[in-house]
Amino acid sequence: MSSASTTTTSSTRVRDLLPLDWEEVAAIYAEGISTGVASFETEPPSWEAWDAAHTEIRVVAELDGCIAGWCALSPTSERHCYRGVAEESVYVAGWAQGRGVGRALLEEIVQRSENAGIWTLQAGIFPENKPSLRLHLGCGFRLVGVRERLGESDGAWRDVLLLERRSEAIG
Repeated sequence: MSSASTTTTSSTRVRDLLPLDWEEVAAIYAEGISTGVASFETEPPSWEAWDAAHTEIRVVAELDGCIAGWCALSPTSERHCYRGVAEESVYVAGWAQGRGVGRALLEEIVQRSENAGIWTLQAGIFPENKPSLRLHLGCGFRLVGVRERLGESDGAWRDVLLLERRSEAIG
């Protein structure tokens, strides 16, 4: 984890995601789910389920005093050899998109992940989610491949682009 628990970039303040933030975080997650291009999920989980599935590397961005987005890491495996590999998720509220929130979140997560010894971040993105793809590519991720027909959503099989970011400082 970074030595500071908050980072401010222009008008965006990035800080630790706290349990008290869950209602706003879940609403942003639900908004992303409703677009049909952000997740296979159909609704946000409970705080307890979400908390158990994610590492302690999790942040929110505040814009004008409101939570505008969140980013968190999930472990990819319990095997020791993969201890430095994590999956990243980032969601930005519709009202805050295009204002640098996603970049601030992702840059903070990259820094915190490297401070924690994580050498590879991966992300799965639907090909239709062009803003997320641009964000990740702009933050040092690269396209590794296409996972064809990876999962079913609303009766249709969906491809997922697999992206990864390798640390230049670790590994």
